Amino acid sequence: MNIPNQLTILRVLLVPVFMACMLYIPDPVVCGIVSAAVFALTALTDMLDGKIARKYNLVTNFGKFMDPLADKFMVFAALLTITVKSEGILGQVMVWASAIVFLRELGVTSIRLVCANTDAGVIAASWFGKCKTVTQIAAILVLLLEPVFCILTGIDTMSIASYILVAAMIIMTVGSGIDYLKAYWKYLNPNN
Repeated sequence: MNIPNQLTILRVLLVPVFMACMLYIPDPVVCGIVSAAVFALTALTDMLDGKIARKYNLVTNFGKFMDPLADKFMVFAALLTITVKSEGILGQVMVWASAIVFLRELGVTSIRLVCANTDAGVIAASWFGKCKTVTQIAAILVLLLEPVFCILTGIDTMSIASYILVAAMIIMTVGSGIDYLKAYWKYLNPNN
């Protein structure tokens, strides 16, 4: 249990804390701020564990398996609770956006499992995939904090920032999924 693996475990443990904050803090301002802080801490552990593991050569099989899984737990839990709490058109948009993210992540994870059990080995995360993760984190933080901004300032943004970031998240999610499928196709057909 080196430091990167401990950070990964911490990320997994913070997921239910985040969900509890989202679902059980009744004040919308406090809920948004506390939930965003917990989510940001969770996302920070994602960045730190990889950097520490690579810098100090602490990469383990446990970390290779759990790190991407913990990322999915983090994003799935956030999107699920935000979808449950969203109303009106934003709620409908979140149902579709969440479904797209879930399907992409499950599809890529399935491909990774297939590759891990074949000669293809592990398909490394691409720059596109890393951008997708950053976009998902940014979208979730905006979804959490834009309502707080509206309440505190009295300015009705009509969730414009949330819609823009959710659209960017969907584009990056689909694009990185296609990029991953292309990489998988190259492993299957090295001569084409």
